[in-house]
Amino acid sequence: MPKPIAIFMTKLVAYYRVSTERQGKSGLGLAAQKRKINDFIRTPDQLIGEFCEIQSGRDDNRIELHKALALAKRETAKLIIARLDRFSRRVSFIANILEQGIGLVCAEMPNASDFQLHIFAALAQEERRLISERTKAALAEAKRRGVILGSNGKYLAAKNRKAADEFAAMLRAKLDADLMRNNFSAIARELNQQGVKTITGREFHAQTVKNYWARLRAL
Repeated sequence: MPKPIAIFMTKLVAYYRVSTERQGKSGLGLAAQKRKINDFIRTPDQLIGEFCEIQSGRDDNRIELHKALALAKRETAKLIIARLDRFSRRVSFIANILEQGIGLVCAEMPNASDFQLHIFAALAQEERRLISERTKAALAEAKRRGVILGSNGKYLAAKNRKAADEFAAMLRAKLDADLMRNNFSAIARELNQQGVKTITGREFHAQTVKNYWARLRAL
């Protein structure tokens, strides 16, 4: 009679990181990371904890990560991440984690050894450095040629202000003196009944009318 095959359970502690509060609240990025890790875990492996950090990848002082590492040490578990770039692109950061004797598992690269994780992190770190250098060089060259950096954004802002001013003046011409004596809600109702739309093609509300009146006073 063949001997039963021994099945070993691996304890896992999941660590997720998103860069902004908005990503954390919306689930953007976070949902994808959780899905990768959940798809990776197989019976009888056990997920014993989950920790999520809302912090820039440049900052290595991560409170939730410290909690995750403490749990992994206490339970002799491995730390599992969805993607290496969601963890860190700094070789020294990843090396420090591995030197603590904690196994690191990347769901996107399940067969990667510690050595390979070092290599991938080194490549990502070098790519980030090259992108930064190219960006600085391009900005310096543009400045040398006399290009005013940010001028396109300033031009668009000025163009939008001019369009809003002209629309406010046009709107004032449509209203008679009697209507002007009403409150903002009544004026908004009248404009909507006339089929007049805002500059963005929407219906008027009291606040919309108030904003246009403030612009007219400024003019």
